[in-house]
Parts: sequence; structure tokens; C-alpha cells
Amino acid sequence: MKRRDLLAGIVATGIAAPAYARPAQQEHEHEHEAIDGPLATATVSFGAWPTDPPLDRIAPPPPGPPRNVHQLIPNLVTIKAGGTVNFVIAGFHNPAVYGPGVKPEDINATITIPVPGAPAGFPPLIDDATKRIYRGPNPFPLPQDRTEVVHFPKKGLYLVICAFTPHFADGMFGWVRVLK
Repeated sequence: MKRRDLLAGIVATGIAAPAYARPAQQEHEHEHEAIDGPLATATVSFGAWPTDPPLDRIAPPPPGPPRNVHQLIPNLVTIKAGGTVNFVIAGFHNPAVYGPGVKPEDINATITIPVPGAPAGFPPLIDDATKRIYRGPNPFPLPQDRTEVVHFPKKGLYLVICAFTPHFADGMFGWVRVLK
């Protein structure tokens, strides 16, 4: 029997289906309120593949790491509380999000960890956990191109950085403004 037929039978007979019950502790672990409208979500390009000079990603890469644009585009996005940001990641980047009030100069880039599985000599990741609210997964063996969706439940101005030490040193950071 198909679910829709079962539901139609329940409605036709007047028998009420039991309400879905969740343990009390689970009710507070997840956000379930609907959020929509133009400020419900934003998309940020976290790095980008250049086209000048031309880049052929099917052809064998030249020696050394492939070149990549180390920017967050746009550099500032605005969403409303409860919304999300889709970080579309191009290349070897590791997003880290810091809570309201944190500025780039507050990040201690000398606190680092090696990237598990990375080749020798690969730059480490910044591991400053002070007010960090999100860190992306280990980029190895993840594909270079992926999307990470981050939820922002509270108002504030959040700092987003690339945790690869040379990328952050080059100014690869941006902002998420969350409105009430």
C-alpha cells in the first residue's frame, strides 16, 4: 500500500494518526522554523579558478599546485538570523568562521596543525579556536571543488577566513553580516 493511500484512508475514516513524538532534548538540538525571503541565504565563492591565462583542468597540471584566486567573493554578504551561507569552494581551502567581534588581527596564525594526509611541505592550518564557531573538514582527500553550507542563528558580524596559513596571510577573509 502506498503512503498516500494509507493517509487517504485515515482521513476518510476520521482516525487521527499519532503525532510524531521527539524526545524533549532533541527539540532544542535542531532549528526547524521556516525561513525564507531574499536574506534567507547567500552564496560566497571561496576561491575561484582563473581564466587568464587559460586554464584546462582536464589536461595534466603543470608541476606545482594549480593556481587559484584566493578571495571570498563577495567579500561581505548579508543574511537574516537563522539563514545560511553556501560556501562554494574552489581549490584547497579550509573555511573557518569566527563569532561576532573577531577581527583578522585577533586571529593567532601561529597556532597551527598539519593537514592530515597532505604531502610533505604542505602549509598547515590555523588552529586558533578562540571564538571559532565553525571549521571545515580536512581538505584531504576531499575534492577540491565542493560546497559547505553554514547556518547562522544569531545576529552579528562574523569573520570568515581561509585557515591555510599562506592564504590567510595573503588576506583571504571576508564577512557575514547577520541581521535580526
